[in-house]
Order: sequence, then C-alpha cells, then structure tokens
Amino acid sequence: MRADAQRGQRRVIVVGGALAEIVYSLDAQANARGVLVATDTTCTFPAAAGALPKVGYQRALSAEGLLSLRPDLILASSEAGPPNVLSQVKQAGVEVVTFAERHDVDSVREKIGGIARTLDVHEAGKALQARFNEQWQVARQTISTSPFATRAQPPRVLFVLNNTGNQAFVAGQRTAADAMLTYAGARNAMQGFNGYRPLSAEALVSAAPDIVLTTDEALSAIGGAEKLLASPGFGATPAGRAKRVESLDTLFMLGFGPRLPAAVVTLNQRLGQA
Repeated sequence: MRADAQRGQRRVIVVGGALAEIVYSLDAQANARGVLVATDTTCTFPAAAGALPKVGYQRALSAEGLLSLRPDLILASSEAGPPNVLSQVKQAGVEVVTFAERHDVDSVREKIGGIARTLDVHEAGKALQARFNEQWQVARQTISTSPFATRAQPPRVLFVLNNTGNQAFVAGQRTAADAMLTYAGARNAMQGFNGYRPLSAEALVSAAPDIVLTTDEALSAIGGAEKLLASPGFGATPAGRAKRVESLDTLFMLGFGPRLPAAVVTLNQRLGQA
C-alpha cells in the first residue's frame, strides 16, 4: 500500500457523471480520507470535476490508463467497463466499488448512501439525503400542479439521441429518457420496445410526436433544430409542423444524480413552453 493510503488519504478515481456530482455534493473531493485525482469523460459537472485528468469514456477504459494514476479506490458506474479491465485493476490491488445505474429516484438515494459510506462521510451523506428528499417532494408537487396535470392527454415526446451527427436513435422504454419523460408528466411517443433503436421515417410518422426532445450535445452534432426537423419524416409530424424542439444538457437531464429534482422540473417547464 502506498504511503498516503497508509496515512488514510486515498487516491480516488470516479467513473460516472452522477457519481462525481455526488462526491462534490458531499464535499468529499479532497479531505483527510481521500482526494479525487481523475474522472471519466461523462463527469462534466461541476466544472471542477470536468477539469480533472480524464481516464477516457466509462465504457472504454484501459487498465494501464487507470493504474497509471496510482488509485487506491475507484467509484464506478455499473456501466463502466469493459469488465476485464476492472478485473485487472482489482487484481492489481485497487478497491473498485460499483454502483447500479437504474433510472429511478431510489437509485439516486442508494448512490448517495453508498458513496457516503465508502468515503466515510456519514453526516454529510445524511444531510445530502435530507436535501435531496426535500427537493424531490417540492419537484413532485410542482409537476402535479403544472399545466400538464390538467390535460386529458400528456404531450407525446420523441427523444432523439445523436452524438455523432450520423445515425439518429430514439428512446423506447427502460431508458433514462423514458423515465425522465414520465417523471416530468409527459409521454414517450415511442412505445413497444426497450432501449434505443435507429429512427426510421415510417416509425417517426406513426409515433406522431408533439415535441422532439434531445440533448444539447446531440443537437449541436446534428447541426441545430432546423436541420433536425429537415430530416425525413419530421415534416409530417405535429412536432415538425410546429417546429417544437427542446434540448437540455446530457448529464443534467439523463444523469440521475443529485440534480434530478431540478432536472425534472426544468424538463416539465421546457416541454410546457415548446
């Protein structure tokens, strides 16, 4: 074990944007028990997390890259991998603690509690849990009294993911986007499948979305709202005819971290304005 680890200060790497947000929300990024030395590329908030050295994308890690930073502890999303890389890191003596990435409010509570225990910041964990629960109750009340709540049918929203500027994919069930739309009082326009599928003009017209939702990063890659709506099929939808496109930051909207209450309210308001 390295000298600083023996003194109680561990070198910590975080892989997963929501996990990094929680570490900073706990004010545990640098204390007597540990110091955060690197994150993966999904860790974009707060700015301090984004400024740390990067270990690559969470699904494409390398054992050599991770071990070069001499970590004692890695906090990892369950989406981190490949699995053999994490196995190699564990075999090298590094503690790896993995957190499930479910798309519900309880998963956020579990991540807060698990990280607080792992980093030995129990009181900060209790305080963050209390703040989060209070914010969530306020968010639910806000959604229940929003204009959506009085509609006979919630708006049909199509979530489009395209971070490459090439093939677009749409979100079905069991996705972060689907869960966020439900929490925000809207309805996913795509039904009948789980995960993401390539977008076809026929499926798009059949879905008849009222609003198109995407991420800020995807909208930039596509070339803006006008270019998105100029793609085949969009012009024949209510969203296309009304030019109703909304976007939010990827981590904020889909991260399921401590900002979830704010993200749900913001999404509800943005969809209501679209």
